[in-house]
Amino acid sequence: MSRNYYIAGNWKMHKTRQEAAELAGALVEGLKDGKHKYLVAPSFTLLETVAPIVKGTNIRLGAQNMAVDVQGAHTGETSVLQLKDLGVQTVILGHSERRHLYKEDDELINKKVKLALRHGLEVILCVGELLEEREAGRAEAVCETQTVKGLEGILVTDLANIVIAYEPVWAIGTGKTATPEDADAIHAWVRGVIGRLYGAAAAGDIIIQYGGSVKPDNAAQLMAKENIDGALVGGAALKADSFVPIGKFS
Repeated sequence: MSRNYYIAGNWKMHKTRQEAAELAGALVEGLKDGKHKYLVAPSFTLLETVAPIVKGTNIRLGAQNMAVDVQGAHTGETSVLQLKDLGVQTVILGHSERRHLYKEDDELINKKVKLALRHGLEVILCVGELLEEREAGRAEAVCETQTVKGLEGILVTDLANIVIAYEPVWAIGTGKTATPEDADAIHAWVRGVIGRLYGAAAAGDIIIQYGGSVKPDNAAQLMAKENIDGALVGGAALKADSFVPIGKFS
């Protein structure tokens, strides 16, 4: 088992170029002695601004999504080639907002995962249940389906470039957080799914982040759980004084 903590910040649709540059600079300074793996995922319009600031540091450059096609007549989409040209190393796919607001289904997300891997990008694959699904006792089943379908056709050798992020949709941006015990239970379930698909060694190695109102005051309790290997941070990623403490939790 060789899992290291991985703390990622999803900036969503926030920041101007100047604001992004200031935040990226503050994070580079604040996390330069951090012991974990880090990532920031700005909007597409900010990638070119942030790229030179984080280049050569311990912070990876991520994108929040990408097109399912390499190039072509796809108005409003952003290509994997364009992302790589800007220095993007990682792409977040299947985020709950993409699934539920923009109706991306498992089949489309799976195609994007394969495309990203084919072009040498690391993938953060997001899974998670809605509140009504949790209340109906279907949280595990939903996360299992999203994991299995998201990874369909993916070889065990590709898993080194895949991270899974569990985000209970009801805890994103709501201030609600799954208890560390609830979160760890789903992480353990998803790890078990990986084990059934790819074997025990792969299950032991895969990094599973938690995403859902992670804050400086709950990060350490979440990270202390056996199956939680990091965080995909939303709101608290927009300020250095909240993201740096999460990144340097102890």
